[in-house]
Amino acid sequence: MARFQFLEAILPLGIIAGMLCIAGNVQYTIHKAAHGRPKHIGNDLWDVAMERRDKKIVDEKLSPATN
Repeated sequence: MARFQFLEAILPLGIIAGMLCIAGNVQYTIHKAAHGRPKHIGNDLWDVAMERRDKKIVDEKLSPATN
């Protein structure tokens, strides 16, 4: 019976893994609902600056010219 002692750990490890998966999915769902898109992993200051720049360029192109 000592050969199968490792099987005792499978249930708790499965529960822990399942809870981690559920927690990750909840975070993903909440962020996507709040921001309308998935979270960019590893988003640093450079990425934020480039997103702002891109948004500004797109808004300038889409808005009618007022000359």
